[in-house]
Amino acid sequence: MASLNVGGLGEYLREQRRNAQLSLRQLADAAGVSNPYLSQIERGLRKPSAEVLQQVAKALRISAETLYVRAGILDAERDRDEVETRAVILADPTLNERQKQVLLQIYESFRKENGFGGTEDGEVGAVGPEPGAEASAGTGGRPAERPGHEAGGDDKGPRRTAG
Repeated sequence: MASLNVGGLGEYLREQRRNAQLSLRQLADAAGVSNPYLSQIERGLRKPSAEVLQQVAKALRISAETLYVRAGILDAERDRDEVETRAVILADPTLNERQKQVLLQIYESFRKENGFGGTEDGEVGAVGPEPGAEASAGTGGRPAERPGHEAGGDDKGPRRTAG
């Protein structure tokens, strides 16, 4: 193996690709890179650019930040837990995209509430409806506000009263 410090990145990419049930060729096509080049990245022989990592992350539907950290492009030792938490949420095959975005928004709001900054790229806030525009996840798609129903009603989930 070459002396590049990207072996961990390649192993991680291979694992994510397999979790996504994609062949090397399918991922290469989806990411817009050549099959041999992606193979060399997975084997730790090539260090990809941030742009290529972003394309691969998008194709795998995982966090580009995680790939940046693993490739040594982003030094996020202090933020590693945050990056990994986001990556786990985004990689969970049992959640749909809307659920992933809602979880990320909740996670970010708790971090802000506890005095930790938001994301630098605005990833969480840029996707999804404005706050209050969508029914809460626990109401089965019904609006959170219904005439004659105040907070503490029989439905699950948070309530807002008209005001």
